[in-house]
Amino acid sequence: MKNDDVLRRLKTVQGHLGGVIRMVEEDAYCIDVIRQIQAVEAALNKVSAKILEDHLNSCVITAIQGSDKKERERVLKEISEVFEMSTKV
Repeated sequence: MKNDDVLRRLKTVQGHLGGVIRMVEEDAYCIDVIRQIQAVEAALNKVSAKILEDHLNSCVITAIQGSDKKERERVLKEISEVFEMSTKV
């Protein structure tokens, strides 16, 4: 994913988050606030998935095809850590 696309998506999320903040400030209905928070989370997850996909298709492939065993192990460990952290959230 190009940085322009990532930034565009993140700025869109930022705008939606601003809307959630306004909803809380205006004492909006709790379920409506939760639904908007879930939409923000889903949008962030989509950006994260796209970034990960690009990483897998570039950095990880390069490391796996390379001759440096430590670099292969490092890259694979990073991917494992990302998935491990995603289950803790």
